[in-house]
Amino acid sequence: MKIADYLLRTLEANGVRHIFGNPGTTEIPLVRACEKRRGLRYVVALSEVAAVPMADGYARSTGKVGVCLATSGPGATNLVTGIATAYMDSVPMVALTGQVPTAMIGGDAFQEADIVGITRPITKHSYLLKDAREVARAVKEAFHIASTGRPGPVLIDLPKDVMSAICEYVEPNGVDLPGYKPKYDGNPKQIERALHEIEKAARPVIYAGGGVIISGASDELKKFAESQRIPVTTTLLGMGGFPSGHPLAMGMLGMHGTYAANLAVSDCDLLIAIGARFDDRVTGKIEEFAPNATKIHIDIDPSAISKNVVVHTPIVGDVKRVLTEMNKRVKPLDQFHRAARDKWLAEVDRWKDERPLSYDHSDKVIKPQYVVEMIDQVTGGDAIICTEVGQNQMWASQFYKFKRPRSFLSSGGLGTMGYGFPAAIGAQIGNPHATVFDIAGDGSFQMNIQELATAVQNCLPVKVAILNNHFLGMVRQWQELFFNKRYAHTCLAVEPDFKKVAEAYGAAGFRAESPDEVEPTLREALAYPGPAVIDFQVDREENVYPMVPAGESIRNMILGPDKRGKKALKVAGKDFPV
Repeated sequence: MKIADYLLRTLEANGVRHIFGNPGTTEIPLVRACEKRRGLRYVVALSEVAAVPMADGYARSTGKVGVCLATSGPGATNLVTGIATAYMDSVPMVALTGQVPTAMIGGDAFQEADIVGITRPITKHSYLLKDAREVARAVKEAFHIASTGRPGPVLIDLPKDVMSAICEYVEPNGVDLPGYKPKYDGNPKQIERALHEIEKAARPVIYAGGGVIISGASDELKKFAESQRIPVTTTLLGMGGFPSGHPLAMGMLGMHGTYAANLAVSDCDLLIAIGARFDDRVTGKIEEFAPNATKIHIDIDPSAISKNVVVHTPIVGDVKRVLTEMNKRVKPLDQFHRAARDKWLAEVDRWKDERPLSYDHSDKVIKPQYVVEMIDQVTGGDAIICTEVGQNQMWASQFYKFKRPRSFLSSGGLGTMGYGFPAAIGAQIGNPHATVFDIAGDGSFQMNIQELATAVQNCLPVKVAILNNHFLGMVRQWQELFFNKRYAHTCLAVEPDFKKVAEAYGAAGFRAESPDEVEPTLREALAYPGPAVIDFQVDREENVYPMVPAGESIRNMILGPDKRGKKALKVAGKDFPV
């Protein structure tokens, strides 16, 4: 059969049912072959830039490998930001790119780009296939690499003449990669050492990251935290890995983390990092991050251990397997340690009560936090929430109550604006019966607004809630707090009427300008059977609090404007001059 058919048959054998891409001349054989295969759906994005987060959102929400496709040259280079996003956030993905014929490679041919070289730092592995007989093996290996160990993107570059070749289909045998052997079971001695540290700790904290969700370890984490009475804080990408309404839940930690989580981490005597990487938005000033704590780190990626923060007890292995083993071997709390944990939990609860996440309600202007709370209420907390990047992202993580894993999709490590809407499209395709919301900023949404056509063409009931403050909100917040309110180039003076834009694409458009319009507008949009865009005109200068200034300890949080005005801001226990 033709290699294009051969490739698609191999993709189907690896469980692929959806490909996201934009057709070009170099992959015409592949696009034509897609039409013949009933079990394979080719979702056409208007831009390759959006096709990658579609595959990303599909992968994060389903746990399957996402697949995207682009032509050579500019099509392939348009994938770069999305591939980097997936790499930073450990998303399993296979990116297929067309390439000029093998005889022209290296000759600066029309639409030639060395995409393997360009993406080498942001992929787990890359292939340039010059022999048709390599296709089945390479695809099988690519899916194995992308989905095992610490997941990530793999790229396969396919020259045009290879795609047009004919070869006998042979199902490849199992994968054997001598240099790639992820370690799944934690070292028994290290697990025993960790359990000893946990048993004697009086003020422990669990710091859970996206690895808990990736490994499917949410139940194991909950069981362990409950049995040992340990409070849990999550990273941005760990949202949903531990139910936010649980008595042991403290919410997110870090730059925009909760007061309770940041103080608990700062005062704990034992920090148990599970599937997290100690990134700078979590740690703040590293020298003052959990300064008095013994640190345990469980992660499948050995390169993440002691990379940013030196830990005392590393355990390299799959989070689910390690937690399963720890649950088997951990001893019940004795009376002395139970009393110590109860005292510690009482202090954490006091911090929760002292400074809960809050905002100043208004009867006149829509507060963005209120919109998120209403989305939580009308969906029953059972939606898949995607976000763009910035204030909308932080408000979504703070005020939506995530109950289950794979229900929060956001660009964490790279912070990619324009991610949320195409990711929501991918999530809706992967979860056709779910309610999917993109909580967006007016700036981010416009970066991939053209994908309204994709949502309409595929009859996808994706809902977009724009928290429209007519600013690049997070940058404006930094300018207000740290640059004397000099709003340089962050005011979006010219913007479209989003309601009319949605209607022009064939979607439903809504607009809300007062708080009493928020809930009925949301319900009306949810009742609409297709894609809907809701333009919420929110308070223009609302800020995200708490906020840890860059370079500060996470203990030093800006909690809001001081009553004396904005010459000073209230930071936990002290004044922070602007």
